[in-house]
Amino acid sequence: MSLRDDFTTAVKDAMKSGDKARLSVVRMIQAGLKDRDIAARGGEHDGKIPESEILSMLQKMIKQAQETLETALKAGREEMAAASKAEIEILSSFLPKQMDVAETKAAIAAVVGEIGAAGVKDMGKVMAVLKERFAGKMDFGKTSPLVKEALGG
Repeated sequence: MSLRDDFTTAVKDAMKSGDKARLSVVRMIQAGLKDRDIAARGGEHDGKIPESEILSMLQKMIKQAQETLETALKAGREEMAAASKAEIEILSSFLPKQMDVAETKAAIAAVVGEIGAAGVKDMGKVMAVLKERFAGKMDFGKTSPLVKEALGG
């Protein structure tokens, strides 16, 4: 089952159960997806972005919700903070299981060996391959320092 199917099913389930928060978040996901599909028209994917880009979109949405959560907590707005926490949980439910540090380091080592990366100058190449293969499974903000370390930087 694709992520697109998961979103459609989630909308139906949320409507049946009356879960307004989940329905709102899933509709927000679908709206973002539709915008990206429209932008991709005429490109190589024929108007439908690939799963890896959908996962990337979800991660960006989670990051935005986390920023909103931090802002709400600093401002003492508990209701807004609770809504942001719920949004993060719902968005995260669509992502695959995140890789732990050991799995991430093993994946980095495999990619470095595979493409023959020799130093920090090859960091972009390594990151590109990791993003292609592990979109949605890695937090690339935390992965970047690990790649730099593996390349001797």
